[in-house]
Amino acid sequence: MRLMATRLVNIDRATAMFLPCDLREWLPADHIVHFILEAVEQLPLGIFADNARGTGSEQYPPGMMVALLIYCYATGRTGSRTIEAATHSDVAVRYLCANTHPDHATICQFRTENEAAFKAAFVRVLELAHELKLTAVGTVSVDGTKVAANASKHAAVSYARAGEMLAQLELEVQELLSQAKAADNQPREEGLKVAAELARRQSRQAALKQARAVIEERARERARAEREAFERQQEERRRREAQGRKIGGRKPEPPTAEPQPSDQYNFTDPESRIMKAGSGAHYEQAYNAQLAVDPHLLIVGQRVCASPNDKEELGATVAAIEPVVQGEVQAVLADSGFYSEAAVAAVEQSGQRTVYAAVSKDSHHRSLAQILAPCEPAPLPPGATPLERMRHRLATRVGRELYRLRKQTVEPVFGIIKEVMGFRRFRLRGRQKASLEWLLVCLSYNLRRLFVLRRQAVAG
Repeated sequence: MRLMATRLVNIDRATAMFLPCDLREWLPADHIVHFILEAVEQLPLGIFADNARGTGSEQYPPGMMVALLIYCYATGRTGSRTIEAATHSDVAVRYLCANTHPDHATICQFRTENEAAFKAAFVRVLELAHELKLTAVGTVSVDGTKVAANASKHAAVSYARAGEMLAQLELEVQELLSQAKAADNQPREEGLKVAAELARRQSRQAALKQARAVIEERARERARAEREAFERQQEERRRREAQGRKIGGRKPEPPTAEPQPSDQYNFTDPESRIMKAGSGAHYEQAYNAQLAVDPHLLIVGQRVCASPNDKEELGATVAAIEPVVQGEVQAVLADSGFYSEAAVAAVEQSGQRTVYAAVSKDSHHRSLAQILAPCEPAPLPPGATPLERMRHRLATRVGRELYRLRKQTVEPVFGIIKEVMGFRRFRLRGRQKASLEWLLVCLSYNLRRLFVLRRQAVAG
């Protein structure tokens, strides 16, 4: 049997192209980079600060720099050096930059100097979504996730350990001072430089004292925040006692302004905190990144806080919803981590919004009793507590249908940001810069989501 000769495509990397190439031909017509460039033209580019590259030097246009950052964040590249490398190796980025190559310092400077402009761009993207009728914000879901800070948890010190180290350093400083006084009368160990060793320990003392002062101030802030909740609990207990109702559980202790021995301070990024991550499986140095998401999976509000849990964050996260959609929000969905009577009351005080927040963690699988339960719960008894009213609200048919939306909206957004866009760690340090980076992530995500929504609308 005779076999036919296999014909192979000729691969020639040495011969130069006879005609100039058009990078547009190297990209599909429906590539996301085209959409991002079109969308960026609609943003308020005039308020972006230029990158000063020296007197008389040409500067990169703000529109190109904004599109470069958005496209790279949307495709999982957040480091300025990684973005610079992409201007050489990625065809879409080369097309976006028109074969120019901003260096990493220029990229980083442009990013950090334009926080207000990126904020305005975020709002403008939401306005574009409204104009294209690609958003609906009557109901929003809020949630938070831990994002690792650009700092190691091993660079942290606890309040108790800082005290022990200060005591040890004080002993060493006294010993070094004694060595300095005796230097003229007796020889000291070869190589010992008393002045340098003394300065090193005094510098460490100052850093540890600052760490303890910050931890003490945080403890006072925590006590002030917990005082209101404690007084509400006391008032509730007195009300129940007056009604002759049985009060279970341990009597709440008044909050103390004293720091806990385990309270932490990080020397690399002092504003970050050690937080439980991965469903509580481990701890990491992190920030708490918050989102408010509409039913079309568009982010309508975002912020970064340093609170290890969400208990006090509901009001602030709802307040972070952008003005362009703020007035349309009628229902707020949140998990049990956000629930507190005070937080719910603060959000609902205007009478324009209703909160649907779980009051406890439920099993992922419904029990037989839940399946056989009537569609509507029994009416609430007179004098029901806020906790009982929230349980009843979630048990109604409307409450169940609305709350079911939470897992279908905000949780997929976090999944896309972390798994698809690959954003799991802040590169910038300090809460303000971390907030800027989270804003960029959310802006890039929204444009990525609008690209998908528009393509679905055209196909439909």
